[in-house]
Amino acid sequence: MNHSPRLWTVIGCSLLVASLGAGATACGSEEENPLSARPFDAGEQVAFNQKAGGRPVDHNRPLEITAKSGGGRITDVTVVDTHGRRLAGELTATGERWHSTVPLAAGVRYTVTVNTEDERGAPGQRTMAFDTTPSKGVLQVEFGPEEGKYGVGQPITAELNEPVKDKAARALVERGLVVDTPEGVEGAWHWVDDKNLHFRPKEYWPANTTVSVRSNLEGVRITDDLYGAAAKPLKLEIGDRVEVTTDASSHYLTFRRNGEVINTIPVTTGKPGFSTRNGIKVVLGKQYFVQMRGDTVGIGGSEYYNLPVYYATRVTWSGEYVHAAPWSVGSQGYENVSHGCTGMSTGNAAWFYENITEGDVVKVINSIGDDMDTFGNGFGDWNMEWKEWREGSALLKGTQDGRHPMDQARLRPQV
Repeated sequence: MNHSPRLWTVIGCSLLVASLGAGATACGSEEENPLSARPFDAGEQVAFNQKAGGRPVDHNRPLEITAKSGGGRITDVTVVDTHGRRLAGELTATGERWHSTVPLAAGVRYTVTVNTEDERGAPGQRTMAFDTTPSKGVLQVEFGPEEGKYGVGQPITAELNEPVKDKAARALVERGLVVDTPEGVEGAWHWVDDKNLHFRPKEYWPANTTVSVRSNLEGVRITDDLYGAAAKPLKLEIGDRVEVTTDASSHYLTFRRNGEVINTIPVTTGKPGFSTRNGIKVVLGKQYFVQMRGDTVGIGGSEYYNLPVYYATRVTWSGEYVHAAPWSVGSQGYENVSHGCTGMSTGNAAWFYENITEGDVVKVINSIGDDMDTFGNGFGDWNMEWKEWREGSALLKGTQDGRHPMDQARLRPQV
């Protein structure tokens, strides 16, 4: 008796399998089911308003696909350009017509795949390709800085060859400038002016990561007579988190790497009338030797200088450096006697020069001088609050909780 239920269970399963097998056979073969057939060539079912091959077609003309009378209906349309971008479109409820709902890109090739079905429900498919005409007005983008290794404070820049003023056009540009950031990093573009954008994260870049930027604007219509061009992508390697703080009142510089203080250096900063700017600056570059002259920054008379300077680390375009100043060693750590730069002994300057990298952060506090400009005199981007930074984005403005002119002049050094 104990074996009977198991016996009947096995028999029941066998009968079920047999029953299913018989049912499958009774339904007929795959060839008899129109839904399982391979798609037929639907070339006679659909008509395009663009011609395949031949001369490029006008990119200002929308793409339209229609089902021919008595030939069934369109079930799906996929249009992809040479950059893998899909062209948005709309299909009528009856499947009689599909049309593009956004402008075609200029100077690209589109591949169109149309899926159909006939009166019996059998699937059809038609594929065609066509090129679009290039645009006359071209928007070029150049990313900066140059590819390489930088500190955690380095912003990404995008310089346009043509001004973009319209808000909707600016939003299109921002969508097309894609920044690949480390996971969890929040960042945004900020329009400095009509031709320049900066991208920075909310906080400094995470140390020892990679950041890259590319443009998806090629062929995209920005305005009626301006289309995006191809752009060279950019990849930056981010190094250690180096933060330098210069206290103009205590006359000492503190050098931190990844949160740890590794050096404290006596310095002198700008004297009254030439006080060093307060705020966060980003290292712009390094020069082993610079001949610094007062007349290049409008300083003459009794304050004129003409000095050979070594181990010079630049933090503003107007000539503010951290550098060796052997002539002021007696004042370093005690008083401010420079014309705006941060001076230190030759030995300390050599150490600083070897340990600092372009893109590292240099902050000045407790100076009686003006504040660092946000734009136009180097990278003062970090002196702007995050909420205000987002307001400079055409995409993010007003989404949570000014524009500044960019001075491209490269002025000479001051000491």
